[in-house]
Amino acid sequence: MLTNDKLDKVAFILKTIAHPTRLAIIELLSNHERLCVNDICTMIQCEQSLLSHHLNNMKIKGILQSEREKQNIFYSLKEKQITQILGCLENCECNFS
Repeated sequence: MLTNDKLDKVAFILKTIAHPTRLAIIELLSNHERLCVNDICTMIQCEQSLLSHHLNNMKIKGILQSEREKQNIFYSLKEKQITQILGCLENCECNFS
């Protein structure tokens, strides 16, 4: 049984990642240890300004971490267990209409 604290934490995480671009970022970072903004931008075909907004939001909320190397900022998953959510979604047989 989930406690209220656990439910609050799960709801916070789900609200944070509930966007196709953010889910795509998590999927990319689950397959790569870390990626720079330009690589992520190219891989998910997203404008850099919009991508930076999503990356920063997830970093502030503790989902991602970043590291600067010279002129590049590299992002990685801070909470690696979040990839389990993608696994659940991948296996979901829900029929939404």
